Amino acid sequence: MSPDIFLSRIAKQEPAPVYLFLGPEIWSRDQCRSALIGRVLGDADREQGLTRHDLDSASLTEILDDARSFSLFAPRRVIWVASAESALPRGRATSEEATAASGLADYLKNPSPGTVVVFDAARYEFDGEDKTKLERVAKFYGAIPNQVEFRPFTPESARRVAQDLARERGLRLGAAQIGLLVEALGADAGRIASEIEKLALYVGTERAVTAEDIVALVPNAQSTTIFALVNALGRGDRKRSLDSLDTLLREGEYLPLALSFLATQFRMALVAHEAGLRNAQQILTWFSGQGLRMWRDRAEQVAATVGAFSKPTLERALARLFEADRALRDARPDDRVVMEELVLSLTSGK
Repeated sequence: MSPDIFLSRIAKQEPAPVYLFLGPEIWSRDQCRSALIGRVLGDADREQGLTRHDLDSASLTEILDDARSFSLFAPRRVIWVASAESALPRGRATSEEATAASGLADYLKNPSPGTVVVFDAARYEFDGEDKTKLERVAKFYGAIPNQVEFRPFTPESARRVAQDLARERGLRLGAAQIGLLVEALGADAGRIASEIEKLALYVGTERAVTAEDIVALVPNAQSTTIFALVNALGRGDRKRSLDSLDTLLREGEYLPLALSFLATQFRMALVAHEAGLRNAQQILTWFSGQGLRMWRDRAEQVAATVGAFSKPTLERALARLFEADRALRDARPDDRVVMEELVLSLTSGK
């Protein structure tokens, strides 16, 4: 099940006796963990009722024995078991490991009343080389019917988290700024939550958050500066473009990456010109219909570029971007000169 389904279920009914948490995503896991502890223990029994174990240093049999025991001080318990992956057999399963897995199935047939056990497997991703390992973990704990998957956030779902958190803090964070924040932090909800806390303290509620605020606060946010450069060039804003370029150069950004972002923006704008798209909604609908992921603020960025550059100018701009990329890879020119010449050419008139 998803974290949202988990939260909805425990809000409406008693939690299950055993859960398996799968995947490395931190923010949703913290939300679910806090909600579960609050639901089972409340405030009064939180200190006495919460027990932590780690399967790197304890056996599954020892943990199940603890779950079967009753506390004299807490009528309800939450047992949190970290490193759930460590219970898996290494190589061929020993009789002890097979007995432990069988013991988990036996416990589920007759769980201790008032006790919730959570096996937390946060080590492996859902794709790539980790996929097979995570599937093996899920199979080993297959006797547990309630498994919660903590998958990485998509850009769209991360945007919703950012919007909700900004609303809770009274932070005036516009769609474009949310997009910059999500892009800069790789849709990591945990980091987004942390940076929104910082922005709320830095900006307050009296004014709206700007792209410059995000660049100033978000650590290692060169990609945010890249998008600020993209947006400034898309509007034909020479001063802001040069300021963003100066920031990129001072932070040692890999400039061919910046050019790649720029080329993508201008190619989308050229396609929009050729398709006769004139506003963000038309752009969003058309690109989505082509199977290309796009969200509102990106569509607005492309629309701004369409409005700022004619079709012939976009074609010339793409040629200049190609030439600049090739020049940056040459040992001869100065990178600042190449990029400043590019900015001047792209903002010299339409």
